[in-house]
Amino acid sequence: QVQLVESGGDLVQAGGSLRVSCAASGFSVRINVVGWYRQAPGKQRELVASIGAGGSTTYTDSVKGRFTISRDNAKNTVYLHMNSLKSEDTAVYYCNVNTLGDGNDYWGQGTQVTVSS
Repeated sequence: QVQLVESGGDLVQAGGSLRVSCAASGFSVRINVVGWYRQAPGKQRELVASIGAGGSTTYTDSVKGRFTISRDNAKNTVYLHMNSLKSEDTAVYYCNVNTLGDGNDYWGQGTQVTVSS
């Protein structure tokens, strides 16, 4: 059974740092593409960062240089390290996998990140 469990969301001041985690089960993060998405109130969900099987990473322009996606294969967990946080980073952050070959799109329950200015 595929599960994604996000954690680590918090209230943080602008300019601060935070790390959110996505603990995966039922598949290996090492050989799949896992993405971090976010959704702010009244806005569409957007892809923030992703990490592929070979370790390649992608970032949306607004977080380049501030956010880093990484994974711990032993813990089967993907992280999003967020630095220099801005109020516009406030959102619910979700992790996602859709490369399991079964045609399904899997999401976690999300974790709230709130940046106060």
